[in-house]
This record gives sequence, structure tokens and C-alpha cells, in this order.
Amino acid sequence: MRCGKMAAAPPPPPPARAAGSWGGVRRRCQRLLYWVPVLFISSILCWSYYAYVTQLCLLTMRNIGEKVVCLVAYHIFFMLFVWSYWKTIFTLPMNPSKEFHLSYSDKESLEREPRGESQQEVLRRAAKDLPIYTRTMSGAIRYCDRCHLVKPDRCHHCSVCDKCILKMDHHCPWVNNCVGFSNYKFFLLFLAYSLLYCLFIAATDLQYFIKFWTNGLPDTQAKFHIMFLFFAAAMFSVSLSSLFGYHCWLVSKNKSTLEVFRAPIFRHRTDKNGFSLGFSKNLRQVFGDEKKYWLLPVFSSLGDGCSFPTCLVNQDPEQASTPGGRNSTSKNESHLFPAKPLRDSQSHLLTDTLSWSETSAKAEKGKVGMSNPALTMENET
Repeated sequence: MRCGKMAAAPPPPPPARAAGSWGGVRRRCQRLLYWVPVLFISSILCWSYYAYVTQLCLLTMRNIGEKVVCLVAYHIFFMLFVWSYWKTIFTLPMNPSKEFHLSYSDKESLEREPRGESQQEVLRRAAKDLPIYTRTMSGAIRYCDRCHLVKPDRCHHCSVCDKCILKMDHHCPWVNNCVGFSNYKFFLLFLAYSLLYCLFIAATDLQYFIKFWTNGLPDTQAKFHIMFLFFAAAMFSVSLSSLFGYHCWLVSKNKSTLEVFRAPIFRHRTDKNGFSLGFSKNLRQVFGDEKKYWLLPVFSSLGDGCSFPTCLVNQDPEQASTPGGRNSTSKNESHLFPAKPLRDSQSHLLTDTLSWSETSAKAEKGKVGMSNPALTMENET
């Protein structure tokens, strides 16, 4: 009996592995569901190819010249549309480089310190040599506690991708990808070429759409495809034109969708146009300096996604003003804000202005013995 009692089986362990495996299955199912919008767009695209090329051009059009022109132009728009859509989907979003990740010692210090000023002191130490000039609403260093890194300017954490994305604009379900620094140009071209694709189909299909309604053509199988093709092209043209126009406005102002809803907060104030450098430079920041690449879905954006020049000028609040409201000539020197990022040597956006070194030298001449506030981390939390 004792042996029997000793041999009794212990209680079963908690089903931790089963719960973990179930969580993995659920995540895989979610990832598959995320591809449903992409499959929907792809199926619409495949059907439109069949309807336009086969039913409209080959079976309905009678004029050979019209067939050739429409087929050649259609395939050009189709190729550019598919190319830009493919690049938008499969270009991996860029994440912050290693220099923005906390070291092991900084992570330990951050975990030991209580929340508040002491943690901010750890983050200020970690960020003192980084090109970071934006803050949280409370004025604190922007830190991601999931990725354990100091966020670069214009970087945000995507809850769907569970990663910090450089210059994040939004997470787009229609491409199942985050739209950010690495693929924003591709996304714009995708919108442009999809709009041109739909407008071209609607324009060339209109006369046959009207003929079918007025019984100008025989009632064949092509009737459904041609009629529905016009409706689909016209409907998508309306929605795409508004979306494309909105993103063109964002490019002209050098803003992201997230920055429209929450303006970036710099060291001294909030400025919704802080990253705007003028229309030409804003355009070049997205499309690059070489115009031959502007209309092609190849990466040509300027910079590295971690640091961005700004238009902000930090005036010294202690400067005295003349009775006319202007600063005196001896004290009218201003500090260019922010200070030179680590990677400005790779950016051509500021070639038309004075170099950073020349600006800093002028500022030092105007303020002997005073430190440049743009070069120091803020002490407020």
C-alpha cells in the first residue's frame, strides 16, 4: 500500500505550453486576416485586367488603332500601378538604429529608478549625444518602453507591427504594412498610379458604357464587364483623388498623418510646421534630388529617417528689445534650432543656407560666455 501511495501520479502541471501555443495560433490567424484587404485589391486588379484587355479591347473595340493605343497605354499604367503597390507592401519599415537603443546598464538604471525625474535623468543621459529635438506633451524625452529605445524625431510605435517605425505616417490595412520613411514615396506613387489607372479606364470605357445603355452594341457577355468596370473605376477614382490630394498636401507641408492630429512638440514650444522647409525642399525630402527617379518606385528619399532638419529658430528670451519692437543689432543673433544632427552630412536639404559651423560661429560671436540652448538637453520633465 505504501508503494502504491508513493507511486501515485502528481497533479498535472498548469497548461502553460498549451496557452502559449494557442496564443501563437491566434497571432498567425491574425496575420492571415491582415492579408484579406490585399487579396481583395489584388482580385479586383486581376478582374479589371481581364475585363479591360479581353472583354473591352479585344472583343468589343472594332478600330485597330484604338485597340493598339489603349492596350499599350493600359499596360504602362498597369505595370506602374502593380510595381508601386508591390514596393509599398513588401518594403520593410525602417526601425531606429542601435544608437537609439538603451544599453544594458541604462536599462538596469531605468528599472531601478522610480518613475519621475530620476528616470528622466537616465533618459537624458542616454539621449545627450542623439539628434533628438522633440518631446512628449509634458516635455519629457520620448521613450518606448516596449522597444526599450529613445524615440528619434517623427518616430512612433505601431501597435499592429509592434515596432517603432521611422517617420511613421500610418498603418495601412490595404497594403498590410506601415507607411513610413522607407516606403512613403512608394505609397504616394501607388496612390498616383492607381488614380491614373482608374481615370484611364473610366475615360476609355465611357463611350462603350453609353452605347450599351442606349443599345448601340449587341447584348453580349462583355456588357456586364464593361458596365461594372466603368462603375468600379469611377468609384475608386473619387476616393483615390481625395486621398491622393490629402497626401500631396502633407508632402507640401512636410507633415505626416500623425503630425496633423498631434503637432510635434519641440523643446520650447509646439510647432505644427516645425519640419517644413518650403515646398521645394519638402518635395525633395520625399522624392530626392534626382528628378529622373521621381516617377519610379525606387528609393530616393533624402536622409536616414532618424534625424530631420527643421525651420525653427530659437530666440534668446533674455534679449532686450528696442522701442520699435525689434531686437538691437548687438543682440539680434539667433540660434538655429535644432543643432546639427549626427547625419546632416548626408542631407542636401540645407545646401542653400549657411553651413552649421558658420551659423554656430556667428552665434558664439554674438553671445560670449553663454551656452547655446539648442546644444543642451532640457531639464524639465
